[in-house]
Amino acid sequence: MRAARMRAVRRRYVFLRGLRPRLIVAFLLVAALSALITAALTFRQARASILDRTQNSAVQSLRLQVDALAPNLPPGPTDTDLRTFARQLDRAAGSGAWHTAVSRDGGPLIGTAKGISGALSKATKDGDTTFYERVEHAGGPRLLIGMPVNYNGSGEGTGKPSGIVVYAVLSLDAERADISALITAAWAGAVPALVLAVFPALFAARRVLRPVGHLRTAAEKITAGSLDTRLDVVGKDELAALTSTFNTMAATLQRDDAELRRLEANARRFAADVSHELRTPLAAMAAVTDVLDEDARSGTLPPDTADAVLLISDETRKLAGMVEDLMEISRFDAGAAVLHLDDVSLRTVIHKTLQLRGWREPDQVITELPEDDPRVRVDARRIDVVLANLIGNALRHGAAPVTVRATATREAVVIQVADRGPGIPDDVLPHVFERFSKADAARARSEGSGLGLAIARENVRLHQGTLTAANLPGGGAAFTVTLPLGPVQEAPS
Repeated sequence: MRAARMRAVRRRYVFLRGLRPRLIVAFLLVAALSALITAALTFRQARASILDRTQNSAVQSLRLQVDALAPNLPPGPTDTDLRTFARQLDRAAGSGAWHTAVSRDGGPLIGTAKGISGALSKATKDGDTTFYERVEHAGGPRLLIGMPVNYNGSGEGTGKPSGIVVYAVLSLDAERADISALITAAWAGAVPALVLAVFPALFAARRVLRPVGHLRTAAEKITAGSLDTRLDVVGKDELAALTSTFNTMAATLQRDDAELRRLEANARRFAADVSHELRTPLAAMAAVTDVLDEDARSGTLPPDTADAVLLISDETRKLAGMVEDLMEISRFDAGAAVLHLDDVSLRTVIHKTLQLRGWREPDQVITELPEDDPRVRVDARRIDVVLANLIGNALRHGAAPVTVRATATREAVVIQVADRGPGIPDDVLPHVFERFSKADAARARSEGSGLGLAIARENVRLHQGTLTAANLPGGGAAFTVTLPLGPVQEAPS
């Protein structure tokens, strides 16, 4: 259950990181940002219009009332006259639209208006221009108006400041309510627009990702080996250009693959033919050199001739071994290598390999084998080839004694061949199983064909096992053979 939950979480995580959700999210973010900017600009313009209209209307109404009532003031009005004037202005406003107060020559305010700021009082003290400001009050937003009163009628003082200033305070609660309603309306319009934007986002993501999905499927087919995969080019946009490029790439890969396969087949056929043709003359040469070896070792030949004969005999045997290795590799390449399985003792297989090569225990080889001596179903000849190659390499390039350690579980048998030499260079280690690979390029050609480890790995693969190489922490190289204990098919590789 826990594993299933973890897989579900991983699937959701991969989906959230996919291109489709990112395109949808990007589309929605753009739509949300556009709606937000539009709503903000609309709100700003509408708010300014509401407040300016209220302000202009209030100033105009107050001016009309002041112009109508100010001529009724007697010359040199008293505080009582000013208080009456303020009450008349309050009554003219109707339903409490504003509260007014009157000041003369910068004196105290007379009337019902409260909260007149010092900045407004100072601005209107010596001028004849109407000033106003919007302020936040404990009871809500307020509009403050300061309006100087000029002399009217005919005479010397007509049109000059009278020293009387009318102050009015208007509540902007209704306007704030209108603005709040405007904000709510803006949100009410933006949210459905954002929801509706999901549908074009899905449509756009589908249109964009469908060619991408086709490209992915085609790439997977090519990865699986179907190099003849092609896609239909639809449209003339960037994705169409990408599809066309993909088709060109696939055609190039198919052409190059066919050429490489042809060259590889020719090379394998050449190696197989040459190896086959060399077997007969090499067999005759080996028979002759065996006779000459006896004469060279018996002393019947001159010393120089005997040395030359021994050298030729040794090189002939190595050449014959290389031809046999090439023939074996050719069988692997042609798929003609066949397993002949039998139930054998693991201990018997390992000790038989040592006895056939004359490797002594414990001077040259140390064996650490399971006490219960498990039986394994393998091709004994091919396992012997694997062990002989690994142990022979360890003795030649490492240091004796070589340790052959075997362990068995219910699933597999693991055989490790470890030496005590300097190990494999780090730059060579990834390539030790490649054909004709040698740790030291300066090594004499006669020391080996470079095919032994490649043949060993192919034999292990035939058993559906693995062969790996590594350097031990304390020094030396270790080759590990893992053979499954399950059923192995007796079929060509």
